[in-house]
Amino acid sequence: MPLKERITEEMKAALRARQSARLSALRLLLAAIRQREIDERIELDDPGVVAVIDKMLKQRRDSIRQYEAGARKDLADAERHEIEVLTGFVPKALSVAEIEAALTEAIATSDARTVADMGRVMAALKPRLAGRADMARVSQRVRVILAHG
Repeated sequence: MPLKERITEEMKAALRARQSARLSALRLLLAAIRQREIDERIELDDPGVVAVIDKMLKQRRDSIRQYEAGARKDLADAERHEIEVLTGFVPKALSVAEIEAALTEAIATSDARTVADMGRVMAALKPRLAGRADMARVSQRVRVILAHG
């Protein structure tokens, strides 16, 4: 079953079960997916849906930091619940060893030598790691590896 279809089915189940917080998170997700489809005039496939979910997860994590800094535990808890719902639709995260292996392979295949070659490495990594690793951390790690050559 395609991921978008699965999300729709989960939303219907949450509606029937009267799980208002879960229903709200799923509606936000479907709205974000539809908005991206309309903006780009495309039908999102599973990797596209995962990219939308990744963006939403990043936004939620940023919001949690801001809410905690502002002593708004109630809002931070609401964001945590949304993260919990959203993470149920992303593939299992890769281990550090798996990420390192992918980095090593991508650097070797793209023949990257310096930080200036970082774009080629990230272009090779993104399809493989998107949704399964924090791409900001991956980018930082690639930068460190290439800087120390």
